[in-house]
Amino acid sequence: MALRALDNTLPAAVADQRPKKAAKLLPTAPAVTRSPTGSGGNGKKQRNDENSAPQTKPASPVAAAAEPAVEYVRSEDLQPVPAPKARAAGLVAGLDSKDWVKVCEALNDARRLAIHHPALLAPILEKVVLGVVKTMKNPRSAVLKTSVMACTDVFAAFGNLISSASADAFDKLLLQLLLKASQDKRFVCEEAEKAMRAMATSMPPLPLLKKLRAYVHHANLRVRAKAAVAMAHCAARMDVETMKEFGLPALLQVAAELLNDRLPEAREAARSIVGSTHAAFFFKEAAEKEQEKKENELKEQEKGRAVGRGGGVGEPVRAEPVAHLGAGRGQDRLAVAV
Repeated sequence: MALRALDNTLPAAVADQRPKKAAKLLPTAPAVTRSPTGSGGNGKKQRNDENSAPQTKPASPVAAAAEPAVEYVRSEDLQPVPAPKARAAGLVAGLDSKDWVKVCEALNDARRLAIHHPALLAPILEKVVLGVVKTMKNPRSAVLKTSVMACTDVFAAFGNLISSASADAFDKLLLQLLLKASQDKRFVCEEAEKAMRAMATSMPPLPLLKKLRAYVHHANLRVRAKAAVAMAHCAARMDVETMKEFGLPALLQVAAELLNDRLPEAREAARSIVGSTHAAFFFKEAAEKEQEKKENELKEQEKGRAVGRGGGVGEPVRAEPVAHLGAGRGQDRLAVAV
């Protein structure tokens, strides 16, 4: 066995075989720019001054081009579609596109077709409604608001047909509108409330009231309140006969339950339903009294005409025999005297 040196050093052959450690490179510190004058011209380092506005970097033209802006056009400002038949043929595919910009364009096309070319949109109304429901679930705010605006225009154009087109499609659309009207995003919530007002104004009140009745017991307080407001709009358009057809006890029961709701909006809607019911019965009673008054006036007029016709014909006929009889008696008396 070889003896090791007393200085505890390895042999030269072994030392050469040991791996050498690589030198570690320290990160270079960023260069500090010095002001040519500094503070007072002494060449000190520049520091952030809280009294000076931060310098904003100019936006990259590539980033600006990658984020297109979506314009929200009002219904009265929408122009007719240049090629309506071609747009109607590709509308469903556009609503199902993966590109959100194309989806917004398709939604605006649906709005313009509903306003200016409703006959072309009617055959594909159910598919369009299902496509709009799908876009309302999009997380992008631009797509969401445009889809809700499309609902408003579709309700205004097809209020009498949309509930009968497909019960399943309308149920999904109604649920999404109630959910969007209950959101915290104010611009989406306001647009959804506008769409629900258009729905309550354009659709027949009785079938819509039956649809909304299921949502006044929803677990979400806001959904329950929005459904109550829509029911109040429907009740304001109903007469007594329509209320009886829906079920007057059921309508008053819903109003009584909403009067104890936690949200003031639902309680106010309940009071509106009760007021509309009272007004409907009041107007019916007033109309019945007015009709009865007119009938009595007509009867009095007919009676007066009948009396006038009878007195003008029979009175001279009855007077003639009496006068003739009196004249005969006078002649007999003269004859006796003579």
